[in-house]
Amino acid sequence: MAWFKRKPKKLDNNGLKYGVGLVTYDDPSGMVSEQFKTIRTNIQFSSVGEELHSIMFTSSEPSEGKSTVSNNVAVTYADQGTKVILMDADLRRPTVHKTFGVSNRFGLSGYLAGNASLDEIIQPTMVDGLSVISSGPVPPNPSELLTSSKMATLLNDLKAKADLLIVDAPPVNTVTDAQLLGARVDGTILVVPQGIAVKAGVRRAKQSLETVHANILGAIMNRVTAQKSGGYYGGYYGGNYGGYYGTEDKK
Repeated sequence: MAWFKRKPKKLDNNGLKYGVGLVTYDDPSGMVSEQFKTIRTNIQFSSVGEELHSIMFTSSEPSEGKSTVSNNVAVTYADQGTKVILMDADLRRPTVHKTFGVSNRFGLSGYLAGNASLDEIIQPTMVDGLSVISSGPVPPNPSELLTSSKMATLLNDLKAKADLLIVDAPPVNTVTDAQLLGARVDGTILVVPQGIAVKAGVRRAKQSLETVHANILGAIMNRVTAQKSGGYYGGYYGGNYGGYYGTEDKK
């Protein structure tokens, strides 16, 4: 029996160079922005009866759109009057500082290493009510920093600084960082690109998060086109949220 090794997916480095697209800021009344507002609403309904102070966005593999989704969802929350902090916890492939045009001199890694204060790393953005914490310089020990007691303290301290913390985390299947963070945040959301994410990979990511008892709120299927979905979504980003679209019955 022949075994065929899956060809590695080419990583998209545009986000590293230029940041991700903020359609919710550039075109707030457009169709895609409305889809992100629907995602925000469904997140709020999914947590009826419990307060979510921190939400982590991740994916099974790199270049699947979790930064684009998390960053745009952060903007939609701020637009409705929520005081939001968006934290770039992807200490290996950071994008938030490029997206919002802020300094990455210290950031999260600098704070965790003891080189910056909390007030120094929280930076305002062009979006009212939205502040960001960039990743900071790429450290030699990302996982160790994210599991430190200082990281746990930081997550608690940020509750007093904002109504909602949104964490842009690394992919689950490539490093352990997302698992470590998923055990500490109030809720986790998987971003699953249609036609790109592999069913087995998404299932493995889900199981990895469940191993650390992460509160998985659901999944967002992105990169959905009318051709792929029979016209149901009507846009580039699927507005449906919750459950596991693509985990059990789609490749």
